[in-house]
Amino acid sequence: MNKRYVIYFSIFIALVLEVLPMPLNVVMYRPDWLLLVLVYWNVALPQRVNLGLAFTCGIILDILLGNSLGVSSLALVVVIYVSSLHYQRLRNYSIWQQMGVLALLTALFNLVIFWLQHWLTNVYFQFNYFWPIVTTVFLWPWLFWLLRKIRRQMELK
Repeated sequence: MNKRYVIYFSIFIALVLEVLPMPLNVVMYRPDWLLLVLVYWNVALPQRVNLGLAFTCGIILDILLGNSLGVSSLALVVVIYVSSLHYQRLRNYSIWQQMGVLALLTALFNLVIFWLQHWLTNVYFQFNYFWPIVTTVFLWPWLFWLLRKIRRQMELK
């Protein structure tokens, strides 16, 4: 099996988790699964997960969610660009420091999406936009551990 398929399969699982139906009282806490997976693979293997893959995944996410085309793509490209600028530094941080940086990256992601949606559809800010930041950061250590274990078993380099 080609080792690149592990990356694509994990992105596919993240896309499925992004559109998985949830109860209405829990949907506002949905973490940004695709962002988590793309940031992990960008930090771990920056030569394989780059801006082009982030743009493509964002277009697919926009189609799946029914958003205006390009909103998620621009937000993902901005976040992956920032994480790829500092991937060597992020590798050396402890998991707690990575959680802090990921909180900032997730906030940037949600801010870009809100800004574009406000500009395109006149959406107004609500404090519920902060909940995905909290849940995404909370899931980072477990997803980091799982994907790192998979990467080391597959010996992806």
